[in-house]
Amino acid sequence: MSLADPVRRAALAVLAAATLLPAAALAQTPAPIRIGLIAPLSGGSADFGTSVRNGAALALAEINAVGGYLGRPLELVVRDDKANPDAGRAAAEDLVLKEKVAYTIGFCNTGVALRALDVFESAKHLLMVPCSQGTAVTTKTPPAQSHVFRIAPADHMNARFLVREVVERRRLRQVALLADRTGYGDGGIKDLTAELARRDITPVYVGRFDLGVRDLTDVLRAAREAGADAVINYTVGPEQAVAVKSRAALGWNVPYFAPWPLSFSSVLKDAGAAALEGTLMAQSIIQDGANERRASFIARYTRMHPSERPIGSLMAAAQSYDAVHLMLRALFQTRGNTQGPALKAALENLQEPYRGVVTTFERPFTPDDHDAFSDRMIWLGEWRNGRIVYHYPEDTKLSSVFRRKAE
Repeated sequence: MSLADPVRRAALAVLAAATLLPAAALAQTPAPIRIGLIAPLSGGSADFGTSVRNGAALALAEINAVGGYLGRPLELVVRDDKANPDAGRAAAEDLVLKEKVAYTIGFCNTGVALRALDVFESAKHLLMVPCSQGTAVTTKTPPAQSHVFRIAPADHMNARFLVREVVERRRLRQVALLADRTGYGDGGIKDLTAELARRDITPVYVGRFDLGVRDLTDVLRAAREAGADAVINYTVGPEQAVAVKSRAALGWNVPYFAPWPLSFSSVLKDAGAAALEGTLMAQSIIQDGANERRASFIARYTRMHPSERPIGSLMAAAQSYDAVHLMLRALFQTRGNTQGPALKAALENLQEPYRGVVTTFERPFTPDDHDAFSDRMIWLGEWRNGRIVYHYPEDTKLSSVFRRKAE
């Protein structure tokens, strides 16, 4: 197992101290550091919510195996938000106000996160978001005053990445936008429309739909009749599956682009490999054997969760795992102070790089920027023969290299 220096130093400190303590002291269990975790563990978003929980649990297991934080084990206090905004807010209030956890890692669905953010801001409680990508999550409160951080590509980055691919690289200008009627879909349409407008392009069609829709043939037919030569769809896993199946039923092989929910294993299960073939999505990590850190993480994850094959969401699992380790480094920097302002100051000025699974995080945050990602850390993934691969051969060659936020 390879852990970064602060964890190893902690382990050595614990072992050295243990040789000097009497047996009675050793028998006492140090109070754990309790970490809140909020994710959709049931319902249509359970695939990436479960991956968030499992990625965090794997990180905790590794950290606790070498002594936790100076002998104090880390403990997850988990709440299921069911992808429901009211349930998410209730979970936040429970963890922050009642359970009084040290800090919280959570949220996959943007609408759920937005409903709960003021709970954390009002209490000055540190929230690390490993999953939800809505632009507003880290901009609703200006970063200088905010206790909300994120270790996932923000949707304005995904929108810019996808529009560059569609318009600049492929020279396609008749773009149709699809999105669900949630905060996530609203934000996606806003970001995509703004990126297109910067290139003097207006979408030829904008189609909205409710979560739980069973057929999107009419929506896609309307996009085709409007003359679309590319489709970008902002929605979660179940509705991505409906969309690609409807597209296949129409026999319409227009280039299909999406943010990361298109990569979920549930989409493959629900839509089938044939309907997904050739569709493209923004990704922060793609499974391959070229990078030892990633390969090791995936091997350990699948050993711990053998029934979850393929991983429900590799991005969610890896980003959650890295979130736990980043927070541990902040905890070492504050010398165990778990107050929100102290953790905030530490994250905004992390002293040591963290070589994570997704990338190497070197000064990922500043007082003016609470997003750990930049555009250059996003890859274009493609469904091919039931697997997600790098779309561009040159990206495959670069996959062993960690992309930093700024280089």
